[in-house]
Amino acid sequence: MMCFSPRHDFTVPRMSLPELRVVVNAWVEQYVALGKTPWINHVEIFENRGEMMGASNPHPHCQIWANASLPNLPARELASFREYQEQKHSCLLCDYLKLELQLNLRVVCQNEAFAVVVPFLGGVAIRIAGVEQAPYSLRSISLASRSAISSATSCAASRFVTTICSRRRSRTPWDFHQKPTDGSAHEEWHLHAHYFPPLLRSATIQKFMVGYELLGSPQRDVTPESAANRLRETGHIHYLDRS
Repeated sequence: MMCFSPRHDFTVPRMSLPELRVVVNAWVEQYVALGKTPWINHVEIFENRGEMMGASNPHPHCQIWANASLPNLPARELASFREYQEQKHSCLLCDYLKLELQLNLRVVCQNEAFAVVVPFLGGVAIRIAGVEQAPYSLRSISLASRSAISSATSCAASRFVTTICSRRRSRTPWDFHQKPTDGSAHEEWHLHAHYFPPLLRSATIQKFMVGYELLGSPQRDVTPESAANRLRETGHIHYLDRS
């Protein structure tokens, strides 16, 4: 577990960019340190928010898990990235993001290094990905880009919270998917983050996927274009007084 701040009331949307940059630096340090362990082949950084989502500690924090094997979702992504590179001799997520930036229908915000988009398919509410040269992990991005990903993370979290959830009741899990730490180059990989829907029927009642969503495919209540537009119109929240 990694706490974001000594303050109990600080969540990512309420942190300044310098404060969030400190957190990003700590993520990089943990990814590198854990990845050097011979038996660790995957490091995942994620956050569950709210008691309903399984967070037993109310202090804002993320979790870092290190595994000997790849979890199911990163393993499927790795297979897709690798197959696409073998067939197209290109990066799958790079090509997808170029299309999104050209259309500019589902882009929420963008800076010089990262973009926040609402993916076309359901199941993931927001995705953060590198704009140009594909970074493989947080370690592989430049020091300047660490500030850029801090800004993108702040954008995603603040707009999601103010648009979809109340600040105190936000239950939006997110995670970073980085290349495996098994010693291979994994040039097919592309660093990205997932922000998953809060899945709430109301502020206090959780929504469970059933029927077609559970057995077939997750569905959206709104189109990705309208969701992106709503998030764009929200704008950044104002940072609260630190005094």
